Formats: sequence, C-alpha cells, structure tokens
Amino acid sequence: MKDKTLLIMAAGMGSRFGGLKQIEPVGPNGEFIIDYSIYDAIKSGFNKVVFIIKEENYNIFKETIGKRVEPHIKVEYVFQNNDNIPKKYQELLKTRKKPLGTAHAILCAKDKINEPFAIINSDDFYGSDAYLKASDYLSNFKDKHYGLIAYRLGNTLTENGAAKRGVCKVNEDNELITIIESNTELDKDKVKVSPLNGSAPFEVSKDTIASMNMLLFTPSLFKILEEKLPIFLEDNKDNIELCEFLIPIVLNELLEENKVTVDVIETTSTWYGVTYKEDKELVVNAIDKMIKEGIYNNNLYGGNDEKR
Repeated sequence: MKDKTLLIMAAGMGSRFGGLKQIEPVGPNGEFIIDYSIYDAIKSGFNKVVFIIKEENYNIFKETIGKRVEPHIKVEYVFQNNDNIPKKYQELLKTRKKPLGTAHAILCAKDKINEPFAIINSDDFYGSDAYLKASDYLSNFKDKHYGLIAYRLGNTLTENGAAKRGVCKVNEDNELITIIESNTELDKDKVKVSPLNGSAPFEVSKDTIASMNMLLFTPSLFKILEEKLPIFLEDNKDNIELCEFLIPIVLNELLEENKVTVDVIETTSTWYGVTYKEDKELVVNAIDKMIKEGIYNNNLYGGNDEKR
C-alpha cells in the first residue's frame, strides 16, 4: 500500500458559526465531523493525518480529536503561523488576526509530508465514496496532475445564508478549466455567485460542478507555493489585513500558466457541513440516518454499543 496523507485544515476561526465549530459534536457519542472524515480516510487507505491548527487550539485538539484517532492512524500537528513568511512581510502581518489562507496553511505542512496527499476542510463531511476515489487517485497519480473531488453546487449550499465555494468549469475530458473562489447563495432554482476576486457577479445552475476543497496533490505543490507566496504578499501589501492566499486561486493561476492539469473526479457521496449554527441539526440527522443504515457504528471506532 502506498503512503497517503490526509491534511486537515482546521485553523479557521469559525466566525460565522460563533465558535470553534471544528469541535462541535454531531455524532451520538460526541463525535465531531473530523472523526467521521478520519474514519472514512482510514478505511480508504490513508495512513497518516496532519492537522493544521492555531497553536492556541493545540491542547483542545489533542485532548479531543487527537486522543480518539491516535490509536488508529499516525497523527501530526502543524501550526499555521508566519514562520515561513519572508521577513520583509512579517512586520506587516503582526497585527493580522485571521490566518493567511488555505494555500498558506498547506505550505505550513511542508516538513510533515513527503507522499501524495489530500486536503480537506475540518468542518465539511465529504462521505465515504469521496475518500475512496481520492485514495484511488493518489495511488495512481501522474506527473504534473492534481485532482479535485467534485460535488454539484446546489447540493452543497444551505438555506441559512451564503457560503464560500469553488465554482468550476470543466472540459469534456473531466479536466478543470477554471475554478473561481466565490461567495455563493441559493436563489430559487439558481445560485448567485459573487467571485472573491472582485469580478462581476453571475448566476449558475444548481448542477454546476463545485469544489469543496477536497483536493489531491503531490509534494511538488510545496515548491510552487513557496514561489507564489512572496508574489502574493507583494501584490497585496496594501491589503494585508484582509487578503487571503487561497489554494483555489493558486490552482487557477497554474491552469492559466499551463503548468498543471487538474483532473475532476465527481463523487456519489452527499456533502454535509456546518456553516451556520442552524445547519447542525441537518448534519446530526444525516449521521443518525447513516448509523441506522449501517454505514457507521453508533460508537464510531468501538462498535455499536452506546458508551464510548
């Protein structure tokens, strides 16, 4: 079996949720969404997980998620901080409170990953089929090819407000043409799309391919990110408090430069997530249904007994 790592981005502040939503229980024995993600990843052939977190959250992650999953898979922790930022920009970033973005988060894990890897958001439930397809792709990756596990946009949105999504355009060979990181919101039978790059809003159908940040890479990505980060910081030095170095934007640049091919792999899994507090009940009910269907144990790692 080839080594494969799951890189979980968990340094977000959860501002819209109103707290640290990564550790909000959704399972019958206090399981978090991350627990189900790691469980599915292990079953699919991943043998290491790397958590990207804020340093101040280390103890709570270690004592909750870490304690549960460490008996089942190798675990590493990475802090998203500014140690890998060129010195000339570190002074500018001293007052910034939010993490610098997903592309920067991935770069922080450079020293922990030497094998093909998948990245996911900590607060997204991707489903078992998504991990099976990700694992299969990483076992057979091609040079200069990355992968994107795709969902239908309308199936990833909540009635409770807007959400950030990667709106994709795909060719007939299931290769990514463009990915536009955007604020998206349901509007009857359409989706309103407001690109984060400031370009004009537009509408798409609910059937449009969307990225939920389940992306598949080789370690070649780290060198690319190291080259692009200083350029990004220079371009945004007058907007340093608000700018975000995001992996979809980096991918789009690489596509425009014809440096990589991104294969789009659509999953049959249903996505669930907690963007707003009102979304939690939907996730809890969905997991309860999957337990009744035998997809998950009532006690995730320990069988179907009621107690952990």
